[in-house]
Amino acid sequence: MKEFTPEPQSNGKTIRWCQVDVGAEHGGVRGIVCGAGNFFVGDKVVVTLPGSVLPGPFPIAARKTYGHVSDGMIASAKELGLGSEHSGILRLVDLGIDAPVGTDAIALLGLDDIAVEINVTPDRGYALSLRGVAREYSHATGAAFRDPGTGHEDAVARTPRGFPLAVDDRAPIRGRQGASEFVARIVRDVDPSRPTPPWMITRLSLAGIRSLGVLIDITNYVMLELGQPIHGYDLDRLQGGITVRRAEEGEKLETLDGQIRTLSAEDLLITDESGPIGLAGVMGGGPTEMSDATRNVLVEAATFDQVSIARTARRHKLPSEASRRFERGVDPLVPYVAAERVASLMVELAGGTLDAELGGSLGSTYRREAITLPAGFVSGLIGVDYTDDEIVSALRLIGCAVEERDGGWSVTAPSWRHDLSDKWTLAEEVARIEGYDRIPSVLPTPPSGRGLTSAQQGRRRVANALAAAGFVETPSFPFTTEEQNALHGSPSGDTLPSVKLANPLDGLAPFLRRSLIPAMLQVAHRNVSRGIVDLALFEVGTVFLPKPGVQYGTSSVPPLAVRPDAATLTALDASIPPQRRHVAVLLTGHTVPKQPGQAAIAADLADAVDAVRVLTAAAGLDIELVQAQRAALHPGRTARVLSGGADIGYVGELLPTVSADADLPGRVLVAELDLDAMLELATARPVAASLSGFPAATQDVSLVVPLEVAAGAVRAALLEGGAPLLEGARLVDDYRGPGLAEGTKSLTFALRFRAEDRTLTAAEATDAKLAGVAVAAERFGASIRD
Repeated sequence: MKEFTPEPQSNGKTIRWCQVDVGAEHGGVRGIVCGAGNFFVGDKVVVTLPGSVLPGPFPIAARKTYGHVSDGMIASAKELGLGSEHSGILRLVDLGIDAPVGTDAIALLGLDDIAVEINVTPDRGYALSLRGVAREYSHATGAAFRDPGTGHEDAVARTPRGFPLAVDDRAPIRGRQGASEFVARIVRDVDPSRPTPPWMITRLSLAGIRSLGVLIDITNYVMLELGQPIHGYDLDRLQGGITVRRAEEGEKLETLDGQIRTLSAEDLLITDESGPIGLAGVMGGGPTEMSDATRNVLVEAATFDQVSIARTARRHKLPSEASRRFERGVDPLVPYVAAERVASLMVELAGGTLDAELGGSLGSTYRREAITLPAGFVSGLIGVDYTDDEIVSALRLIGCAVEERDGGWSVTAPSWRHDLSDKWTLAEEVARIEGYDRIPSVLPTPPSGRGLTSAQQGRRRVANALAAAGFVETPSFPFTTEEQNALHGSPSGDTLPSVKLANPLDGLAPFLRRSLIPAMLQVAHRNVSRGIVDLALFEVGTVFLPKPGVQYGTSSVPPLAVRPDAATLTALDASIPPQRRHVAVLLTGHTVPKQPGQAAIAADLADAVDAVRVLTAAAGLDIELVQAQRAALHPGRTARVLSGGADIGYVGELLPTVSADADLPGRVLVAELDLDAMLELATARPVAASLSGFPAATQDVSLVVPLEVAAGAVRAALLEGGAPLLEGARLVDDYRGPGLAEGTKSLTFALRFRAEDRTLTAAEATDAKLAGVAVAAERFGASIRD
């Protein structure tokens, strides 16, 4: 800074017209307008020249302001992305830097570093640290690796005692104590006003963490370095010792973000004699946070239960850098090292003094069970002939202790690898370290006799048959309302038991469906609203049919780390309501669109019945239709679908009011059948019948029967009596009118006769027809119409 002239402005603000030497190679002395007042003549500052772009982005250009052309900008720490300080410009003397005029500030301040983004999978929590990433880099490149997290035993020995610490977890989740390790170190006489070194600010910024002052920056830096979340307390604001316990239901806590949170009995807390002072492993509390007035700091490094932290973070919608690491698992041997590292940095960078007399620690001796890895297992599982040396070296490279035992190895996984729990995960690590490129690409050969089960084949036949008939499959979510379950899941429309979800995706549809129809109506409405009005849809899906009076669900969840035993599996199965696979179809609009020479043909009940015949034929069933009633369907256009006397579903037309409620114009035809029941009734896979080369003989017959007799039952009687020569009977007329006795109707069938070994005579066809008529007469009192 060569010189500056203060210039008061009409708005009450005083600016400085500065003459700044930026170096001969950058244009020498430049005139720059600056509104800050914290610098002096002779100070070395950071100047951003025209053409520069600051974080934001904030492009810099020469511009006229306050009566001068400002040829650049003198930057603050916040504008450079080095912290939150914006009350004045950045003076290099405050950072202890004395560089020649004209030096590139980007390199000088460490702003030319490069960040590499890494996607860390949930099972690799150790990689959320420089320590973990460096280890993986070493594995990939062979570079030498120095572990900054070693020295656990020495750090334990150097940790003083005397500060009151306790863990009082009276309701551990899944039997695991909320805190297994807890370390406290005390640093006195810190100066929170000291600036954070630029190298630390730069590294934090590259990791997406903004600078919040030297004390908090140190805790964040060590977390990134070692993967151990750290929390610092203002020791003078603590009341008594620290206790880790579960919250009381409804207890309150003000967190660092200023929010007052209502706690659950599952939440794990850090408390002192005044009450809660932090959500363990998630976020600290406001009353004891470090501030500009802090002089004495208590450093906390702990190991908290993964499930407890994950549930708390999700319950309060409070994800944090700490919770991300705890819920994935941190190294239980690093808290002592991390706490000591934080304390030493506070001594070095904040001018504090480490209290060697007072501190605290809790924790049990850490020990992992050895895993038996049989010889030949890795090669057999992966399909690569690894040598023993390759297996042992790969496991030792990732930190495992390996000992030969009984023709194999006894392997103890390192403390930071919670995911290594059995011989399969060890084999996967060997494959990863040795390279996936060694695994051959070979398609497996299926064993003879394997393949789809008969039920799977049946479901595919039904779905393929409907698709071939022009229907479009529309899978949907199994959620609906109680009202829709009553309307479509019950013939009478009465409310039957339904399963209500504790955590539904949609609070307006919290029930599991008893019928496929409600979801199909939603799909149809969505299509109609988008201009697709001619629809032929089908779905194969699961419905949930709880039994009356049975309580489903379970209050206890088995642990995830072990396979449940037979009794537990039986209890889990009993807690699930019966689930049946159904198949449903829906038609609306036209089956044949209007076109030249052809009027549009609207979908009607016959089309829905044809769809039912298509899918039941694909399942290998013969069916008959019996008129019926259902709450959601037209009373005169509804039928039950029977096969062998068993009720397997229904077909019909929706009531106009139901269609209108679904915002569907015109007629809507639906059918829903129990697919599981259909496949259970089918004794064998349908086989295409052999075709006779002899011509068919055709005749008609009109039978008078009582009104209540179903046409399907009469047709079945004709086919039974006329067998084996009668191969088909089709209803062509249903007459009810003059010329018939009251209470009767005339059903006309077109009959088709054929023999496999000869051409039938008219007499043979007539005899077969009369045999069928005789069966119909015996069952229903049918007579041939004169």
